[in-house]
Amino acid sequence: MAETGTPVSTGPICPRCGAECLRPTNLPGRYRCISCLRRFELRSDCPDCGNHATIARMTDTANVQCRNCGGSMLREI
Repeated sequence: MAETGTPVSTGPICPRCGAECLRPTNLPGRYRCISCLRRFELRSDCPDCGNHATIARMTDTANVQCRNCGGSMLREI
């Protein structure tokens, strides 16, 4: 089988260790990094800029990034 050279994303980037290893847990809005084993909670307010956003409690991981500043909407718990 031929390689296409396209990078494969394994998940959202962990705000703590920087690895692409975040996985959703069985609780909505909660994630765990399988690299550093830290737990995170999806917040409605951005820790970086304070912008408030509506949280869509879905399995889509596009909601972990602030649309205003591009920072992470995840906070370590």
